[in-house]
Amino acid sequence: MDRALAVGVLAVHLAWIVWVILGWTLTRRRRALAWLHVGSLAYSIFIEIVPLPCPLTLAEAYFERRAGITPYHQPFLVHYMEAVIYPDISPAALTVGAVAVCTAILAIHFARWRRPRIGER
Repeated sequence: MDRALAVGVLAVHLAWIVWVILGWTLTRRRRALAWLHVGSLAYSIFIEIVPLPCPLTLAEAYFERRAGITPYHQPFLVHYMEAVIYPDISPAALTVGAVAVCTAILAIHFARWRRPRIGER
């Protein structure tokens, strides 16, 4: 059961990352969803910058320990992204990159909100 919970938390973690990176594509003309995405981006930037562990990483490690799996001791992004995509990048560089991506996506939201809508000119 704990192994299944660890996998479930991992799936939620992956879904969160996909939402943070690609959620802006679903928010056009959906103001409430856009605000939810902006909040998600702000939280993601916060959790990357502040030296606190991600709650999803903690939950995953907890269930892995209970299932007898040796949990990793790095943040989620560092553990998976570094191992798969960036094998020789420092955790600090990965954090800077994550914050830069989130900031760029926030800029997309603000550009949309500043643009006048049809009929509002």
